[in-house]
This record gives sequence, structure tokens and C-alpha cells, in this order.
Amino acid sequence: MNELIKVICENDGSTHMVAMGTPLREIASLCHPVNSEYPFLAAYVNHRIKELNFKIYSPVTIRLIDITHSEGHRVYQRTAIFMLQRCLRELFPNNKFHVRHSLGSGLYCEIEGMNEISADDASAIYERMAAIAAEDIVIERKRMLTDEVRQIYAEMGFDDKIALLDSRPRLYSTIYTMGSEVGYFYGALAPSTGYITSFEIKPYYNGFYLVLPDRANPSTLKDNIHADKMLDVFRGYKQWVGSMGVPVVGALNQKIQAGEGGELIKFAEALHEKQFAAIADQIAQANTSRGTRLVLISGPSSSGKTTFAKRLGIQLRILGLNPVLISLDDYFVDRVKTPRDENGDYDYEVLEAINVELFNDHLRRLSRGESVSIPRYDFITGTSTLDRTPLTLDERSILVVEGIHGLNPRLTPSLSDDLKFKIYISCFTTVAMDNISRIPTTDNRLLRRMIRDYRTRGSSAVDTLSRWASVRRGEERHIFPYQENADVMFNSSLFYELPILTRFAEPILREVPDTEPVYAEARRMLKFLDDFTPFDTAEVPPTSILREFIGGSSFHY
Repeated sequence: MNELIKVICENDGSTHMVAMGTPLREIASLCHPVNSEYPFLAAYVNHRIKELNFKIYSPVTIRLIDITHSEGHRVYQRTAIFMLQRCLRELFPNNKFHVRHSLGSGLYCEIEGMNEISADDASAIYERMAAIAAEDIVIERKRMLTDEVRQIYAEMGFDDKIALLDSRPRLYSTIYTMGSEVGYFYGALAPSTGYITSFEIKPYYNGFYLVLPDRANPSTLKDNIHADKMLDVFRGYKQWVGSMGVPVVGALNQKIQAGEGGELIKFAEALHEKQFAAIADQIAQANTSRGTRLVLISGPSSSGKTTFAKRLGIQLRILGLNPVLISLDDYFVDRVKTPRDENGDYDYEVLEAINVELFNDHLRRLSRGESVSIPRYDFITGTSTLDRTPLTLDERSILVVEGIHGLNPRLTPSLSDDLKFKIYISCFTTVAMDNISRIPTTDNRLLRRMIRDYRTRGSSAVDTLSRWASVRRGEERHIFPYQENADVMFNSSLFYELPILTRFAEPILREVPDTEPVYAEARRMLKFLDDFTPFDTAEVPPTSILREFIGGSSFHY
């Protein structure tokens, strides 16, 4: 007779006695959470993410998650990619496929050698994926000797995965199987293909859009994505990382291990500088042709907006203009007047947290040649004071305003678009883990923010990780909908930065105790960083955007 062990289910507060070796999938059927509309995809076991095929051998506390949970959505996404890998290897066996970028809740993908995906191609892909879902094929996680895994990858032509294995050698490695199909993914997968039933395939740009359910409303599929400007940015950087020979992490590691990291830094920083100069030229031309005197810089958290504004200012001065920098953060209303989110916390992400009326009054007065006293917001006291030095614009002045709401039309309703030059900046991560495992830009920005806030504000990893979901909700609502309104998009990512961020982030993440709900996220990030060869900061120039986060910048913040 099997020994019984105690399992506590956080979803409904129930307690169950189950036999040792019972898989989570069976335990999930015993729990009955209120308002659970969607199937469970994975579970946190003592704050550690596990597949539902994981077996329990000791007393645990579990929390089952579905597609409405951030990690549950990632499980759904990763499983769909695995199914897509099998599908495309069957339909196009001579063409490698790449998951390029996130678009909304879905993914933009390309097939090598095919510059266009026809409607017939998209239909064939969808039908084969739907058949794989209907077969309900079991997905298994296996641990094998790395030499055996490498041989399997070699037989399948997975050079990108082999490069990572070779650059970060380990005795054992993990693979996933779906029948005869083999792959590796950086996180949990669903128990079988039958869990992935809602998706579409739409021809888009040079490839196709894998439409997946939105975690906020999984019952519907949103395929009306318009992100041509963003994809143009990605395409340009794809060419650069390809020319530098670092399209995937394994190749990046090999370059660093060969002593070529310094060249990568010089190249990436030179590319940034060239873009700063080009954007400044466009602003100067707009100033001459249509009288543009206001530059609005927007982007999500930790994109590097502040350093971007400062470096752009240098290029504008070279052209004879007089840039005047203002941060929208200084126009925050006093904390006692700040709106609160659904959890009762102060919500600094909404436009109503900004004193829009005062900001527009200052814009009007400055445009008339008047002097104004700009507020300075104190994040410690939550109040504003007026700058003692009044600000006045001359005929060569360009007002450069940076803040997350810069592209929101409600911020500057009284000004015509001719008077504005709008810039969207984000950290569009261009190096991938491998051909089908992209590095989310949100992870890159999260690392930047964690390191910066730990260094400058005394915020722990727990503080940053706990707040991140709220920050992301604010971005989805108030920033991303306006990104295509930009005149110019700038990618602030540097393809050498993650190996450098690794040195700073790992010790911070290791401070997270396993009693914290965010422990699972800290472990996920640590596992992700373990695939990078750490790199020294010595050759990172003091004007680099990266210095805004790791310290050592020659700019004053």
C-alpha cells in the first residue's frame, strides 16, 4: 500500500491526501477553484514551476495556473511553438523556421528561403497544427547526457542549439519529446498537444503571425495587429546581428570566450551613435520645414529614455539647435492625489498621474517666449517643488520631453502634429536563445530595472518582481497602443548587454527566499541567465545607454 502524502491546493484552499508518485495532472482534477474557466496548464509546487506530469513524493503546497496567468500564457505559447516546429518540419523539411518577435499575445515567425507566406501556405500550416492538437500527443520532459542530446540535435540539424550546448557545457541536459519530435524550451510545457486548441495562422510581413489567445480574454483571438514600423526595426537589427555573427546566444558566448567581446561593444555602440545622429538630422529638418519645436520620447519601463534624450541632445547641439530636456515624471501629481490601481496601490502608469493641465499650460507659455518654473518631483516625499531657475526657450530651442505617455494624443491635445516629432524607444532584444526560443524584451527590461533600482533606490529583487506585473499592465494599456504613432522607432538594446547584465543580476536574484511568491520567477530568470557567458564591464563606454542601469555613466541623472 502506497504511503499517503498531504497536498495543499492554494487555488481553493483544499487539502488532499494522495499516494506518493501521483502526478500533478491527477491532483488538479481534485481541486475545484471558483471561476476556473480554462484548463490548468502547469503548477507552482512550493513556488517552483512544474509541468503537470511532475510526480509528487513529499508534502507540498501547489498553485495551479491556466492561460490567464502570465506563466500559464508562456506555457501555452511554448507548447504552440513546439507543435509549430513539428508541423513545419513536416511541411517544409528543407527550410529552417524562426520565431522572430512577440506581436500582441502571439508571435511573428519566418521560414528561411521563403520571403512571403501565401494564404494557401498559412491554411496548410493551420490544418496540420490543428491535426496535431486533435491527436493529443503526450509531451514528455527527459534528462539525458549532453553528448546524447548533442547527437540528436546534430541529426535534426539544430546547429543553433548545439552552439549553446558547446558554449555552456554541462554533463546532463533536458529535452522535450512530442512523439518522434525533439526540442528544448526555456520553461514548462503543457502535458499534451490537446491543450492547445485556440490559434490561427495569418500571412504577415515577410512571414506569418501565429495568433494566440490573449491572457486577459482567452476566449477570443485578436489578429488585427499592425506593427510594420516595429518589424522594420527588428529587420534592420536582424541584419546587424547576422553580420556580426551573433544571431543566437551560443554564437554570442563563443565570441566572448574567443576574446572578441570588446569588438562587439564597439560595433554596437557605433551603431547607436549613428542612429542618434540620423534622428537628430530628421528633427532638424522637421524644425526647418514645418516648425517642429517639441520632441516627445515615449517607451516602456527601462528602455533607456533618459540616456536617449541626453545623447540625442548632444547630436542636436552639433546641428546648432538648443535642446531643453524635461521629464514627464516631474509633472506627477502629489502622491496623495495619485490614482490607485485595482489592488489599491498607487498607479503611476496612468495618464491621470500626470498634471496634464499644468504641463500644457507650460508648453503654451514657453511657445510664447515666456519663462516658467518647471516642477521637480521628489519620489521620496511624493511631492513637487518648483525649480528656482526659470526656463525660457529661444528661437533655436527644441523642447525634448521624455516619459511613458509621450505618444498619447491626450497628453498634448492642443498642439498640431506638425509641431511634434514623436519617438518610440524600447529594448527590442535581437539576439535569440536559439531559432525558435526568442528572448522576451520584457525580460531584458526587467533585468535592467532590477539592477538599476537595486543600485539607486535600494529596491530588492522581491520589490521589483512583485511590482513588475503592475508595470506591464500599465504598458499594455497606456504605451503599446500608441507605439505605431511614432515618427521614428529606436531600439535601445545592445546585443552584448545580457552577458554583462548577468554579472549584476545573478547575486540580486539569489537573495530571493523560497518563501516569496516571486521565487519561481527569480528561479526562471536565473536559469535563463545561466546560459550566458558573463562579460566584464570595463569596455562599456560611460555614455552607453547600458550605463544608466549598471552605473558608471558620465551623464547626470
